[in-house]
Amino acid sequence: MIISTGIPQLFLASKPANAFPIYAQQAYTNPREANGRIVCANCHLASKPVEIEAPQSILPDQVFETSVKIPYNTTQKQILGNGKKGGLNVGAVVVLPEGFKIAPKDKISPELKAKTKGVYITPYSPSQENILVVGPVAGEKNQEIHFPILAPNPETDKGVHFLKYPIYVGANRGRGQVYPNGQKTNNNAFLATASGKITAIDINEKTGTKLTIQDSKGNLTEQLIPVGLDLIVKKNDVIRVDQPLTLDPNVGGFGQTDKEIVLQNPARIYGFVLFAFVTMLTQTLLVLKKKQFEKVQAAEMNF
Repeated sequence: MIISTGIPQLFLASKPANAFPIYAQQAYTNPREANGRIVCANCHLASKPVEIEAPQSILPDQVFETSVKIPYNTTQKQILGNGKKGGLNVGAVVVLPEGFKIAPKDKISPELKAKTKGVYITPYSPSQENILVVGPVAGEKNQEIHFPILAPNPETDKGVHFLKYPIYVGANRGRGQVYPNGQKTNNNAFLATASGKITAIDINEKTGTKLTIQDSKGNLTEQLIPVGLDLIVKKNDVIRVDQPLTLDPNVGGFGQTDKEIVLQNPARIYGFVLFAFVTMLTQTLLVLKKKQFEKVQAAEMNF
């Protein structure tokens, strides 16, 4: 008796990498869940670092730069949907406060335009301009992604105030291990579906590797391993259920972080500058008065 345990959907999952952000946007209304986790972590299971750089405070209607750093070893190769090896791609999502959005091209400085050249940044949805998505893009050239952002103006934008706001960032490198519909990608270590002895290993460069496993009762089970995965078992090995049959091909992962930014009231800045000027002036006058008093004391002593 032969039981076939091949997983055909893993071959149907060989879609181009640029479909991944579309999956997330179609599956989730908001990329940040109630517990604070960004939904990319549901598919990119490994934890990796990510960094964000942004100014501490900005003014109304100011265009500022937020940089997301996605470090990884560029010599690493990932397994693609077709089983071949290729470079890692990267992607990022930036969740801004309400009222913040991507800056119009006519307001972006030439320097910032040069930094964002070739990187297509889009809103997460037509109704959520404050959430920005980019990628996947080639990781070798985009380990740092720059977002030109336009700050709102509390005087014209409803619901916006001069406060401290959080910015949430998530970034991934490499392919995920799970599609949003729950199916696994081929970017996973494959486990044995039956216990027994491996009696045959048939390698096909197009369809994958077929293992034949014979249990203690003589029943045969066939298991199909997709193309591109590296076997760590050989013929005549005795294996058990859920034992790894391949190396874990995943070299990527996801990370998220956050940063606070202050939408500053210009009147406060002017007030602080005036206060600093008055303080400096009074200190200067105090020093001058002290010097004058010392000269008078010195003159009286000479008499």
